Amino acid sequence: MLKVEPVDPRDLLRGDYVRLGYEVSSIPVSKITNIAPDKGWSDAGDVHVRVKKGADGYWHLLSATFGAPSPAALQPDEADIKGSIEAGWNLSPGTSIEPEYGIGRFYLPEGEGMDLEKDMRVRPFGIRVALAGDGTAQIKALLDGDTMLFQEPLY
Repeated sequence: MLKVEPVDPRDLLRGDYVRLGYEVSSIPVSKITNIAPDKGWSDAGDVHVRVKKGADGYWHLLSATFGAPSPAALQPDEADIKGSIEAGWNLSPGTSIEPEYGIGRFYLPEGEGMDLEKDMRVRPFGIRVALAGDGTAQIKALLDGDTMLFQEPLY
């Protein structure tokens, strides 16, 4: 479960959906464990973000690595999510990178997007994510607190 942070309105030409942001949408450079000391800018490539299940039921950022996942063993309440970044992110202290995970949009039945976006600004929403063995994420459900609003079918 990742807690949803609302993002501004959707593109009407692409269908009815909500844009989603998460705590792991912006990774402070201080959380990236394998930046070479002389590295000032990012290369394009994979980033693996380690998250840990919190007492609130949501998973929160622990650390991130460029390229391969962290060599540290995963604990039972931890997972690695695979994202990608473009080249050119500033890696100076105090800055952040914004990985793309492929879970930034959730498509809804027609006519339900605007009301849902408004509700996300006043109540906690979350998504249930399935992770492949390589850390690739896929949204499986959208929740309003503990209430499941929409569930993706099995493919």
